[in-house]
Amino acid sequence: MSVKLIATDLDGTLLNDEKNFDTVWMKTLLDRMEAQNIRFVAASGNQKVKLAAYFESVGADRITYISDNGALVSQGDKIISEQALTADQVARVLTWNAKNHPVDENLVMLSGAKGAYVSNHATEEVIEMSRFFFPNLQQVEKFNEIDDDIFRVSLIWEQSVDVKPEIDELKAEFGNELHTTGSGFGSVDLLAPNVNKRTGLETLAAHFDIQPEEMVALGDNDNDLEMLRYVGRPFVMPNAEQFMHDRIQTQALADNNHDGVLKTIEAILDGK
Repeated sequence: MSVKLIATDLDGTLLNDEKNFDTVWMKTLLDRMEAQNIRFVAASGNQKVKLAAYFESVGADRITYISDNGALVSQGDKIISEQALTADQVARVLTWNAKNHPVDENLVMLSGAKGAYVSNHATEEVIEMSRFFFPNLQQVEKFNEIDDDIFRVSLIWEQSVDVKPEIDELKAEFGNELHTTGSGFGSVDLLAPNVNKRTGLETLAAHFDIQPEEMVALGDNDNDLEMLRYVGRPFVMPNAEQFMHDRIQTQALADNNHDGVLKTIEAILDGK
């Protein structure tokens, strides 16, 4: 069956460790994909504004976006679907975190339609680091006074911290009421129920009349698993942790620091 859609994660997948990719090569591949009527999708935990910035030099409006780990699906300025958390769900996550973790143990970040939000106790150093991922970041006194639709609550620990115990605790606490997933780099994301990158692809499948068997996806982390299991041709990055290789058998042609996504896409376009 022919390929009609190629979706890729960003961090640890398309992006190298310097947060870049070969834009000249990407533009060439986008031209070839468009000529073959193949849609290219950036699927990430990042906000749409950050994703669009990555692709500005190759034409951000050429990309379909699954942002905030599936909570927002868009093409250009058009929103195809969005799924926000309720105010009560956000409040319950914040209460759980305050009860189980000291205020300085992790950083709480809220990602919404209008911007991203962090509490006033965050240091300037943390704020500056966070603005790389959240260009529209705002400090707030009280989370419950934010006037925005919140897509995602992120609990962020030091990058070296193993957050699997926290993921397990959150899943035990909220069950199916929320979708809990690790996003890498010490981050745990909580979204509305049944929201993930797979549901983003399901939305696109219905919107563009594309079958899962006609889709390719590439990823490296826990929040990519649903997407990879959904498509006809999944690829896990060689740099992914072992648990990903245990679940997805097909590897991309190289790791994220050696243009693995671009090499794999080129091979697909060449009919290999």
